[in-house]
Amino acid sequence: MILASLFAALTLMTQSPPDAPRAETRQGPVVGRTVDGIDGFKGLPYAAPPVGALRWRPPQAAPVWTDPRPALDYGALCVQPPANGDPGVGPLPMSEDCLTLNVWAPTERTGPLPVMVWIHGGGFNNGSGTAALYDGENLARRGAVVVTINYRLGRFGFFDHPALAAERPQGETGGNYGMMDIVAALEWVRDNIGGFGGDAGNVTIFGESAGGAAVTRLMISPAARGLFHKAVIQSGLGRDEGTPLDRPSASGRSSLQDRGAAWADRADLPDASAEALRAIPAERLLRPAPSFYGGDNLPIDGAVVTEDVMTAFAAGRQARVPLILGTNSAEFWWVKPTEISPYGELDDAMTTAERVAFHAAYGGLEGYNAHVVSDLAFNEPVRALARLHAKAGAPTYLYRFDVVPDSNPEPSGGATHASERPYVFDNLHTVGRPLGERDARAATAMADYWTAFARAGDPNGQGRPAWPEFGREPDRLLEFANDGPEAKPMPFKDRLDLIETFYARVRP
Repeated sequence: MILASLFAALTLMTQSPPDAPRAETRQGPVVGRTVDGIDGFKGLPYAAPPVGALRWRPPQAAPVWTDPRPALDYGALCVQPPANGDPGVGPLPMSEDCLTLNVWAPTERTGPLPVMVWIHGGGFNNGSGTAALYDGENLARRGAVVVTINYRLGRFGFFDHPALAAERPQGETGGNYGMMDIVAALEWVRDNIGGFGGDAGNVTIFGESAGGAAVTRLMISPAARGLFHKAVIQSGLGRDEGTPLDRPSASGRSSLQDRGAAWADRADLPDASAEALRAIPAERLLRPAPSFYGGDNLPIDGAVVTEDVMTAFAAGRQARVPLILGTNSAEFWWVKPTEISPYGELDDAMTTAERVAFHAAYGGLEGYNAHVVSDLAFNEPVRALARLHAKAGAPTYLYRFDVVPDSNPEPSGGATHASERPYVFDNLHTVGRPLGERDARAATAMADYWTAFARAGDPNGQGRPAWPEFGREPDRLLEFANDGPEAKPMPFKDRLDLIETFYARVRP
């Protein structure tokens, strides 16, 4: 401990100038770095390392310190498979000791600023808050305090087993550790963000893909109530089905504990005790990869998540906070309904008459194969959530992202899944291909809308095209297109109406 303190002090002396930004947290003082008028603090622990006996336990209190702690470098990635080129995954190293967050705030500020907490995507299997794509400087420059977080992924974050359930103390929930981490990070923000210039009473959560699915779950989570005041769901599904810990799902999928026991059997563990499970080498837990949409990573644990998202929204049990939500114009353009996967199964229950009607609405089989999975998984569910949230009386803003760079090599015919991320963060330089002035204008617009929403719960502002509020103008949205943002009726309403009727039959 003494050596660690001396090393930290030496690091602080050698890397931090006397005027380096400092902040007080409940764990202890931290020292960051100022770059171009933005104070940055990286690698701040918000919970204890979930290693050893704390693997598959709820997040515990973060360690404390007394000497100023350098917050100059990102923490480790949470353990995950190789990134395969995804810019939403930060640099190595990788470790189970990964529960850290990062903060950016304007150096010059008067009064508390709105807070934006980013929850990364990656199917709850990949990603981090440390990727350059999610650097918060350009959003902070617009007058916000930006926080990005790491949380446990894959089987480290979403896993249960009868042996783990048997050893849990009474009243302790399990299985949903990644979501517990996210809640713990929001509690850290509530308790500490004032020291960085942020307003703990004005917190916006925003996330994409699995991060958007996390936002939908935080919207219905009793544990998260009051920890945020606005929300943004980017391509966050909506009709995805959760998996209870100890009983089958509504559609008959096996419980999370049964799934965990089946994995342990396939792994040929000689001992499936809780102690033996916690001793498994980290890399072994990555194989085979858990299925996000198949339910492996979507627990209903009874405490953080108690029911399916659509069920809760339909009953008006979601947090009635201002909400932005939307999708991209060619989300899963490469996923065909004929493939063997949970997404390919979405249309399996169609009757012959329904299939004929769908093919006609999509202009034939080719159009159906190209677009129906995106509509079934993303576009119709997000419209349904928007309608239910507006019905509950909460401000609701729907969008469609259709900006396609000239340099985009994909034959998608639109904006593919996750392609809006560099525009939201105004970080176009991180995508690895040249983008032009048209893209710069789109990034400016999206980042301006998002930060305006974080300030006031309304994305509109002087000089920007008006974004219709969904409750006052039903089925109208703001489309981000190559020529700029434009308010318009929701495209392809006839397709979505068919899907709504289909879901009403198969998932009443």
